Amino acid sequence: MKLSYQEYGNLRAPLVVFVHGGGVGGWMWDKQIHHFRNYHVVVPELNCAENATAFSIAGSAERLIALIEEKRQNKPVIAIGFSLGAQVVLAAIGQKPDLVDYAMLNSALVKPVPFNNTLARSSALFQPLAKNKAFSKLQAKSLYIGDNYFEAYYRDSRRMKKRELARMLKENMSFALPENFKYAQADILVTVGEKERGVMKASMTEILKSNPNCRGIVFPDVGHGISFAKPELFNRVIERWLADRAFPEQVIVLND
Repeated sequence: MKLSYQEYGNLRAPLVVFVHGGGVGGWMWDKQIHHFRNYHVVVPELNCAENATAFSIAGSAERLIALIEEKRQNKPVIAIGFSLGAQVVLAAIGQKPDLVDYAMLNSALVKPVPFNNTLARSSALFQPLAKNKAFSKLQAKSLYIGDNYFEAYYRDSRRMKKRELARMLKENMSFALPENFKYAQADILVTVGEKERGVMKASMTEILKSNPNCRGIVFPDVGHGISFAKPELFNRVIERWLADRAFPEQVIVLND
């Protein structure tokens, strides 16, 4: 099954693929789609909530590779993933190390969580609460999802069943850095929010150590969801990175 996707911008320009996180959809990249309209922008849907009992990061990576190869047409390729989407980008690069020219990995968990299957199942038991708008608003707030995007988030949250959520969480929490990632020749930017969990920061360190082409950035005063929390800064970082210019002073550069 192919990934469904939306396509925007200048079809002759370099290809930028934005891969969304778990629990949200391609709509999370709305501010990036508008900002990078001079690029050829493709936004796939991972279909986490559709037949998600069969969802896998590896399978999504295979479909992402097929989509990129269909759309690239000898152009530079930039892949940008958030959370689960960053794991899918990592897995795709692990399967095909020469897939992209640039890769931005935002909040990518690569250190498997102990007892991940049990944790995934127990966390999924709270899924019925997603139908409660007050609960969903609290969840959305923790991800910096504003009022303009809440209805999209609420729709996607309600659509996902307990079994589907458990599958997605297990995939997320059991993911490990692909062995072949060390062979990737792309310019790789790894980011994390300063207020994210320790395991996410440890994951960033592991990614940085695994490939000499990696650079790291910490976004100050932000948790999980930089593209929602500070979209202007996020977009400016991408622009500076692609232009090989100094990053904005507002971010902490680890190994430039």
